[in-house]
Amino acid sequence: MSQSTDRKKMTVTRFVDKKAKGEKIAVLTAYDYFTARTLDKTGVDSLLVGDSVGMALYGEKGTHQVTMEMMIAHTKAVAKGTEYALVIADMPFLSYQPSMETAIINAGRFIRDAHAEAVKLEGGIEMAGTVQRIFECGIPVMGHIGMTPQSIHRFGGAKVQGRKEKSRQYLIESAQALEEAGAFSIVLELIQSDTAEEISSVIHIPTIGIGSGKQCDGQVLVVNDILGLYDIYIPKFVRRYANLPPIIEKAATDFVSDVKSGNYPSDEESFPKKE
Repeated sequence: MSQSTDRKKMTVTRFVDKKAKGEKIAVLTAYDYFTARTLDKTGVDSLLVGDSVGMALYGEKGTHQVTMEMMIAHTKAVAKGTEYALVIADMPFLSYQPSMETAIINAGRFIRDAHAEAVKLEGGIEMAGTVQRIFECGIPVMGHIGMTPQSIHRFGGAKVQGRKEKSRQYLIESAQALEEAGAFSIVLELIQSDTAEEISSVIHIPTIGIGSGKQCDGQVLVVNDILGLYDIYIPKFVRRYANLPPIIEKAATDFVSDVKSGNYPSDEESFPKKE
């Protein structure tokens, strides 16, 4: 699908309205200008500059090593390549947890320096106060509950949440608290599908699922996952839409072969001395 000439810029308000209209929301991650420019032509509703960049581009085992400076640079590149989609920036580990002041300053940097249009942070009820203060400063906030990668050590690994009654109740109350605090949307990650469905039904803002079933108001996946560019760990919920590594490998192999054989560059690809 290519973008239509009458496509409108996605805003936070239009993003929220999609739930009331019963329209599903499609979100993909992006980390650079070219990818953002390409994805923006597809009709995707939002591009999330995720802290998953640590694993996708830097080869880290998790998200803890991602810094504000890394996220600012990647978000700025994505924003430059995006015309229609809503650009949301992930707030990395320790960029909002230490204090309210730290959270506000760093959220503001994403808007002022990186040209993001919203930020996302992880945590439930315990983060509602932080979400509210950032929101009160005029910065749209997306929440993130369930299996939150920045707290993966607390969970003992990537485990499905919302299976036990205590967990289910915490997630429902967290979603309601985040909505009341001013969040415009909430990512539900690795939540048992019936619990995710219940959360989606009791709040008025969109839920964006990742490994949380089809009843969420939208879905998000990591772009490297859907393109087959990350194979260290493939979650059950990932659907691959392409397998680019063999294509890239063949192109590079052919280039190496042409250089070594003298087949590249040709006379047509060179600039000979003018007569």
